[in-house]
Amino acid sequence: MSSSPTKKLVIYYSLEGNTKLMAETMAKAIDADILAIAPQKEISSKGFSKYFWGGSQVMMKRKPTLMPLSLNPLDYDLIIIGTPVWAWTYSPPIATLLEEVDFSGKQMALFSCHGGQNGKTFLHMKAHLPDSQVLDTIDFFEPLKNHTEECIQRALDWARHLSQ
Repeated sequence: MSSSPTKKLVIYYSLEGNTKLMAETMAKAIDADILAIAPQKEISSKGFSKYFWGGSQVMMKRKPTLMPLSLNPLDYDLIIIGTPVWAWTYSPPIATLLEEVDFSGKQMALFSCHGGQNGKTFLHMKAHLPDSQVLDTIDFFEPLKNHTEECIQRALDWARHLSQ
C-alpha cells in the first residue's frame, strides 16, 4: 500500500466466536483499536433456530438496532470490518452498521468467517461502500474448528500487509 494509515480500527460482529478470534488476531498484529458491535437483542447461538432466525433476518433485510458504539469509526484511517456469513452474505448487525455509518473516503478491508461458502458477502458489502477504497478481502472457514493456527497466521499476514 502506498501510504501507511496512522489510526487503525477493526470492527466486527461475532455470534459464535470465529469472527472475534480473527478480529482480535488482526487488531493485535497491527496495533489497531477494536470495536465489537452487538444488536440490542441477540439471538441464541445454540441449535438449529439460529440458522432459521439468522437466515430469515437476512432474507427479510432486517437491520437490528445496535448497542451504542464505544468508538467512532470516522476517527480512523484504515478500517477492517469482519462478519460471519449468513445466507451467503453479511450478517444483519453489519447491515445496520453499513447503513448507519458513512465510510466515504475511508480505506477499508473486509473479512468473513463461514461454515460453508462466502457467497456474495464481499460483493454485497462493497455495494454499501461505494465511496470507500476497499483495499482487500479475505475469508476464513470455521477458524475455531478447522486449521486454527493456519487461520491465525493468514489473519496476521493479511493484516500486516494491509498496514504497510
